[in-house]
Amino acid sequence: MLFTRTGLLIPRLLIQFKSVASRISQSRRMAELTSAQVEAFKTGFESDPKNKLAQNVAWKFDPLEVCVDPRLLQEAHHAFKHKIPDAKPMTNQKNSGRCWIFACLNVIRIPMMKKFNVEDLEFSQSFLFFWDKVERMNYFLHTFVEVFRRGEPVEGRLVSFLLHDPTCDGGQWDMLINLVDKYGLVPKKCFPESHTSCASRRMNLTLKSKVRGYAKELQAMVHRKATDEEINKEINRMVGEVYRICAICLGTPPSTITWEYHDKNKAYHKIGPITPKAFYEEYIKPVYDLQNKVCLVNDPRPSSPYGKALTVEFLGNMVGGRRTIYNNQPVHVLKKLSLEMIKSGEPVWFGCDVVKHFSGKTGHLDTRILNYDLVFGVSMLDLDKSDRLIFGESLMTHAMALTGVTTEEPKEGDTTSDCTTKWRVENSWGEDRGDKGYLLMTDDWFSEFVYEVVVDKKFVSQEVMEVFDQEPQVLPAWDPMGALA
Repeated sequence: MLFTRTGLLIPRLLIQFKSVASRISQSRRMAELTSAQVEAFKTGFESDPKNKLAQNVAWKFDPLEVCVDPRLLQEAHHAFKHKIPDAKPMTNQKNSGRCWIFACLNVIRIPMMKKFNVEDLEFSQSFLFFWDKVERMNYFLHTFVEVFRRGEPVEGRLVSFLLHDPTCDGGQWDMLINLVDKYGLVPKKCFPESHTSCASRRMNLTLKSKVRGYAKELQAMVHRKATDEEINKEINRMVGEVYRICAICLGTPPSTITWEYHDKNKAYHKIGPITPKAFYEEYIKPVYDLQNKVCLVNDPRPSSPYGKALTVEFLGNMVGGRRTIYNNQPVHVLKKLSLEMIKSGEPVWFGCDVVKHFSGKTGHLDTRILNYDLVFGVSMLDLDKSDRLIFGESLMTHAMALTGVTTEEPKEGDTTSDCTTKWRVENSWGEDRGDKGYLLMTDDWFSEFVYEVVVDKKFVSQEVMEVFDQEPQVLPAWDPMGALA
C-alpha cells in the first residue's frame, strides 16, 4: 500500500509526541520525592546534635532572634564620630506605611528646630498622607484610562500589577516634592493624627475596592469610546468619593493654620493665620528647599548602567506633577555624598531593604549580625546585590534618615579618603528599638541593602548632575526599582 507524503507525516508526529511524553513522564518520576530520600533527610538531621539543640531553642523563641550573634553586639556601640543633634520627639508611624513621609519630615525638622529655637518639633505626617491618597487616586484613575486606550488587557501583567495594590501607603522622594510644592506643610499640632492615620489598613481596603470598581467603569467607557469630557467628569465624581472617605478617616486638612509655640527661652510666638502652602514658602523653604535635593540610586544590574537616568513606568502620585527620576550611581558615590551631608550638619533621607540582616530589638543593620550558618547550616548572602534584584530577593521596603557616621583615618600610604565604618539611622518606629529608636547600620550593610539617598545639589558634582538632563531609561511598572518606601 502506498502512502502520500502527508499520510506519512501524521504517524511520524505521533511517534515523536509519544517519545517526548515518555521522557517527560520519566523525568517526573525521577524528580519525585521518595520515602527513601525523606528518611535520609531525617537521619542526617538527627545525626547532628547541633540540629537538635537549634530545634529546641527555635521551638520556644523567634528563629531570627536565635541567630543574633551576641559577640557582634558587644563590638557595636551607638557612638559616632560625626553626629547631628537628636530631634524630639522620636516619631512613630505605628501601623501604617508612611515611612517615606516620616523620614522626609524628620530631615526637615532638624534645621527648622534651629530656626524656630525650639526644644522639639514635629510636622504633620497626616496632612501629606491625606493629600497623597487623594492625588494618587486621581493619578491611578487617569492611568487606567491610558492603559485601556492602548489596548492593555485586564488579565495582562501591567493592569494586574496596577490593580494589585493601588492604595499603597508608600512613596518616593519626587512624590514628596509634588505634595509639598502644591499643598505645603503644617505643624503636627495643626493637623494631628487620627486612628486611621496610625492604622491605615481599613481605609486602604475600602479605597482599594472602590478603585478596582472605578477601573471597571473606566474600561467600559473607553471601550464605548466615551469622550475626554465624559471620562473626566466621571473621574471627578470618583475622586470626590475618595476625598469623602479620606476626610472621614483622616479629618479635613485645614485651609489656614495658626501656630502658637514657646521657644527655648520660654518666649511666646504666633504664626498665622496662614495657608499651609504659604507657611512652607515663607518659613521652611528658605531653610530647607525640597527642590534643591536630588535622588541618587544604586541599581547594579547589568541592564541599568551607572551614570544613566532611570524612571519607572506609571510611578507617580500626581497628574501634572514631576516624574520620578533616578540618577544611577555606584554605591561609593552615595556614601561619599551622604558623608559630606552629615559632616555639614544635614541629615540624609534614604531608602533601603530594612528586613534583611536586621536585629530588630537591638536595632543593628549588619550583614554579620544574624548567624544563619550556625543555626540553620545555610548562608543568606549567596546572591549579590544585582542578583537579589533580578531574582526578587530584595527591593526597597523602608525609608529613614541618616544622622550620624563614624570614619577611620586612612592608613599610612593609603591615598584614599576617610572610610566609613558605621552609620547612625533615625527611624520612625518609636523608641522601643535600638538606642531609643536610633539604629546602627554598618558600612557593609549600606553597600548591600541601601538603594537610594537624597542629597543637596550643592554637594553633587557637575558630571553627576548632568545625568538628570538625560532622557531616562524607562523600567516596567513592576520593576523592583519601582518599590515604594
